[in-house]
Amino acid sequence: MALRGQAFEQNQMGIASILAIGPDYSAKEALTWFGQAAQQGYAPAQVNLAVMHINGWGTPVNYGAALRWLRAAADQHFARAYYNLGILYLEGQGVRPDFEEASRWFQKGAEAGDSSAQTNLGYMYDQGLGRQRNTSTAATWYGKAAGAGNALGENNLADMYLRGDGPQDNAAAFRWFRESAVQGHTGARIKLGYMYAEGRGTGKDPEAAYAWITAASLAQDPRGKDLLRSLETVLKPEQIARARQRASSLLLEREQQLSAKAFAQ
Repeated sequence: MALRGQAFEQNQMGIASILAIGPDYSAKEALTWFGQAAQQGYAPAQVNLAVMHINGWGTPVNYGAALRWLRAAADQHFARAYYNLGILYLEGQGVRPDFEEASRWFQKGAEAGDSSAQTNLGYMYDQGLGRQRNTSTAATWYGKAAGAGNALGENNLADMYLRGDGPQDNAAAFRWFRESAVQGHTGARIKLGYMYAEGRGTGKDPEAAYAWITAASLAQDPRGKDLLRSLETVLKPEQIARARQRASSLLLEREQQLSAKAFAQ
């Protein structure tokens, strides 16, 4: 069907190619399929083609091409295009950094239901970037993203509960850090380990703390190394061994979760 020019199937072939599902798939193959569907005006493929150009997958980095395809998808009111345009303005990729413009695109994406745009709009309010700082509004958008299962939104909402921007609620912080940690967010895994180590929002469990922080460390996030050393002074060798085995399992679970979620369907 893709060979016959069906845009949806061309986009799906592109996703299969970039994820290398099969021996003959590759980034260049993905670029070709996304390009064919994008030329037909299929908005998800236009966004995916832009992502390829932004990251230099199968082609040299080309922010001009990325902007052109994202704007084409945005003209069709495709929410993921709004989010990606916001990222470009937030990070100054191919354009001058512009927090107000980034916020404007995140707002459009958030209102259209894109959970990543909701998370980033919450961040803009949380940090006062391009918007007047408003932690209540930030929490609202983080909450919408968390409710949709966005791992970063869950982590950021938990962090607000933990530090007391709004109501301080250890139990809510623990719950949302756990939701995010299960999805593999390394920052949430470290914070969840901290909650277990301190007994905040849950009972003290240094072995569980060690497992979650070690899982983050295995994923190349070393920010919990000091707490790991502290936990090693209170854990028995057999507890450390069990925790490390659990951490390895958590890392494998995360790798098995890798899918096409980063791409527009």
